[in-house]
Amino acid sequence: MKKYFIIGLWAVVVSAITPACKKSSFDELYRDPEKVTETTVEKQFVGVIHGYRQLIVPTYRNYFVTILPTIARYIQIYGWANSENQLLPGAAAIEDRWNRYYEGLAQYREFENVYNNSDPVVQEQTRIFYLAAKVIFYDQSQQIVDLHGSIPWSQAGMLSTNGGDYTVSYPAYDSAEDIYTAMLDDLKAIASELNAISIPSTSLFATQDIINNGSLDLWKKYCNSLRLRMLTRVSSASAFSSRAQTELSEIINAPTTYPLILANDDNAQLDVFDPSTDINSTGFQDALESWNGNIASKVMIDHMNEKGDPRLPFVFEPGAQANGAYIGLNQSLTGTVQSNLISGPVTSGGGTIAIYNRSTFSRNDYFPGLLISASEVNFLLSEYYLAAGNSATAKTYFENGIKESIDLFQRIRSVSNDNIVAAATAPTSSAINGYISAVDWDGASNKLELIAWQKWLHFNMMQPVESWAEVRRLDYPQFTFVVQNSDVQQTVPVKWNLPSSEPTYNGANYQAVQVQDNVNTKLFWDVN
Repeated sequence: MKKYFIIGLWAVVVSAITPACKKSSFDELYRDPEKVTETTVEKQFVGVIHGYRQLIVPTYRNYFVTILPTIARYIQIYGWANSENQLLPGAAAIEDRWNRYYEGLAQYREFENVYNNSDPVVQEQTRIFYLAAKVIFYDQSQQIVDLHGSIPWSQAGMLSTNGGDYTVSYPAYDSAEDIYTAMLDDLKAIASELNAISIPSTSLFATQDIINNGSLDLWKKYCNSLRLRMLTRVSSASAFSSRAQTELSEIINAPTTYPLILANDDNAQLDVFDPSTDINSTGFQDALESWNGNIASKVMIDHMNEKGDPRLPFVFEPGAQANGAYIGLNQSLTGTVQSNLISGPVTSGGGTIAIYNRSTFSRNDYFPGLLISASEVNFLLSEYYLAAGNSATAKTYFENGIKESIDLFQRIRSVSNDNIVAAATAPTSSAINGYISAVDWDGASNKLELIAWQKWLHFNMMQPVESWAEVRRLDYPQFTFVVQNSDVQQTVPVKWNLPSSEPTYNGANYQAVQVQDNVNTKLFWDVN
């Protein structure tokens, strides 16, 4: 756990922020940690967001080192040349994302420490910061649990709190079920408190909140939408089924008390306001383009072509030699054939495969970090009503989810500072309705599969971690893979193993979860 200690010490002196900061002046928000000698609740709140920024906005390491060699392959949101052991998650991919999560956790623990040691009057005045920081922390914690299962959590990042005593700072593991229970309990309490709290007129929340601009209403929607996601995720697990159904019903049937994100204007997201600051998406280009990480998959392209998906020209661009046609890479081909299609000579079909639209994605320095979007919430509501036997209402939310997704990709393209690909014309109402008709909710024999496909299409490269969780939970869409007899991993992993640093630095606690530490042991909510 050596890394936890280093991170914990760093968090003590990180992220001093001027009281009257604005979103456009991040150069003043994130100063050199070594030169910072004091912090406050308000300053440390932005430190929490800053600590998790690399897992929220698209960054080079998160995509190139972690996402593309693992998750993006498991759910085929891009195409790649088949190779040996391509389903085995690499140590670097796992270690890197693990470290990014615990950097943010250390920031959160320091935030807790500062808040808990503040004067009671200060605590009352900054209570909204405390509640909002918890929502962010739980959002990121849910994702890391969905990747690994049991992790060090409730006792992790406590070196500063423990006064620098290493001997009592080796964190034990919490089970995935216990972590979900603790988070759901607290999020329910937070949702109630947000309905009763008032933000003091002197509060700095409006200037320090770089996610929801200080809007209490938007934090309510973010909190309840996160609850909706997590409760749905565990709804088929025997230990959570009854609770999930009760609380989902409470949320959905009391929209005034528990408002949700239903339109893109309310999305929980971290916007990029100045690419020269620490919060930027400038690394997205190298991550996707340098080693052909932006290749379109045949599964996704075929669906979009077949159904006339209006998102197609916003998400992808045709290959340079494709004469305007959108063609995806077939994963059933040999690696040699695929390599020729990706980057080989024109005589071998090179340059015909579509790629992710560079002006929307990789070269868009203002690509936002999506936390929860309106489409995701609408699809979750559609799933709820479908399970309840109300197909008509499920259809309404399903179609709303598609419409919000189409709108969101246009919004993302509109903030881009790159025009290497001309912006596509906004789709007409007729085109949107035509696509919805082609998807054909009424004629589908498996409507849950329709919802799963739309979630996958919507999340694509924006939220791959959430997409993988939903693909595992619902078992749709389904994909085929080329494996070799010599491959160590012959099937798609159902989770990640723990990083090698854990048995090395936290060996005594690691022994308690060692038997679960493999990529073929399902998480508790993955019951299909």
